[in-house]
Amino acid sequence: MKLLILTQKVDKEDPTLGFFHNWILEFTKNVDKVSVICLEKGDYDLPQNVKVYSLGKESGRSKIKYVKNFFNLILGLNREYDSVFIHMNQEYVLLGGFIWKILGKKIYFWRNHLEGGLFTRISVWLSNKVFCTSKTSFTAKFKKTILMPVGIDTDKFVKLESLKVNKLKNSILFLGRMDKIKKPDLLIEALDILNKKNINFVCDFYGDPTLKTGDYFDLIKKKVLGSDLKNKINFYKAVANYETPRIYSEHSIYVNLTPAGSFDKTILEAAACGCLLVVANKSLLGEIDDRMITGESAEDIAERIEFWFDISEAERKKVLDGLKKYVTKNHSVAVLIEKIEEIIK
Repeated sequence: MKLLILTQKVDKEDPTLGFFHNWILEFTKNVDKVSVICLEKGDYDLPQNVKVYSLGKESGRSKIKYVKNFFNLILGLNREYDSVFIHMNQEYVLLGGFIWKILGKKIYFWRNHLEGGLFTRISVWLSNKVFCTSKTSFTAKFKKTILMPVGIDTDKFVKLESLKVNKLKNSILFLGRMDKIKKPDLLIEALDILNKKNINFVCDFYGDPTLKTGDYFDLIKKKVLGSDLKNKINFYKAVANYETPRIYSEHSIYVNLTPAGSFDKTILEAAACGCLLVVANKSLLGEIDDRMITGESAEDIAERIEFWFDISEAERKKVLDGLKKYVTKNHSVAVLIEKIEEIIK
């Protein structure tokens, strides 16, 4: 089997998209040849049966150049692939879909997002199959859509003794993009409630805002530094995906307030590394322990965090063991890529 993969970025150092490097590696185990087209490429370490081609974002911004390079590559590499796997970016399907149909290539589209519109519907129509992980994703409602595992590197995201890290009591972690949709400000409101109840804790925020967020995150940090929370909250820059197992393993609770519509992989990475969870995504009801699902108010979030602070060690171990088994059995990258390859064959 010869496969063409299209994605936004190939860079194992990237804090948001670095995980996809492991997906490509997993594909190479059972695919003879993998060609990857990305908008931007950075640092990667892939086997000889993988070739990575960039549309050129790393050398300058030019949409005309991107489109020209895109058509040159999908046509020039025509004999190098039989099927196409597109990760998240519907623009690739819209640009190349009709050409791939004429060339007899099968199109497999991965999209996991709450929102969608006419262009998303056209992309689904052009695709042979569509993949997503969340039951509330926009694409989940189509007949050709298949629900898939999240794709976690369970060999890496497990609390290993070799990490030699100490899990801090009452330690909270928030890791991800510092954008409004992730709601770091809401967590800070919940932390203020806990602080006023004289509950001892420390909370670490890891991540950077995207350019479009403006002053949103700067204002949050200034507010914290001028409050009673300044000695209980720490802000850190975003880190590469391969650095996060140590960070997860240092914390007791991972908080993720992204709403339903996607199944944030960091939730399962944290669980695999021994974190209890406080998550706002209601689509996870029935998937993980329902006590880990929080309401959408600061009071609800504070109540959930305090609940997990107060459980016994025996109950903590029981819950964490169940979480790790769930992640390993259902959402490993090996299980995911095996399922995709069975459909693509």
